[in-house]
Amino acid sequence: MTELAIEGAHAFTPEVFPDRRGLFVTTFQQPRFTETTGHAFPVVQTCQSESARGVVRGVHFTATPPGMAKHVYCGRGRALDFVVDLRVGSPTFGTWDTVELGAGSFRSTYLPVGVGHAFVALEDDTTMVYLMSGPYVAENELAVSPLDPELALPLALNGVEPVMSDRDVAAPTLAQALAAGILPDYETCRALEAAL
Repeated sequence: MTELAIEGAHAFTPEVFPDRRGLFVTTFQQPRFTETTGHAFPVVQTCQSESARGVVRGVHFTATPPGMAKHVYCGRGRALDFVVDLRVGSPTFGTWDTVELGAGSFRSTYLPVGVGHAFVALEDDTTMVYLMSGPYVAENELAVSPLDPELALPLALNGVEPVMSDRDVAAPTLAQALAAGILPDYETCRALEAAL
């Protein structure tokens, strides 16, 4: 387990057991997670995305309340994964950290309530798996532009233009989202996190 630069965010690197048949890995263990973070992580739903090289997804977050925490790993391919602190009032508001996720290491990231998530696929057929603490409710799912020059996420790959959804292209910058009042409050996020 490694603490990331964003308060409450962690990277986990599990032990991988290879043998002549292939390999076995445990990508999430509730007791180890609780020991590390000090709280449980109720898995309400799991999702999976597949992306071609150069696809950018995010910066996504959930309106708070209700808020949602995420545990993310890459089951195939490689991705540069970003955690972005969107919690107004947080000591690290507007900053980000990154971890390379890939099938070889099965490293994962944990994003606490109110922290935004983005990634860029570094290979074709990159498969990301998400464990989430709440259900998907379309009107609660929000985004900040991953191309916001003030965030300056290093998303460019040599010779590859970022491929993004219409939703992510149209997403507001961090400053615009702050002015619109759609970003989560730090203390509210911490209270929701403690209640998990």
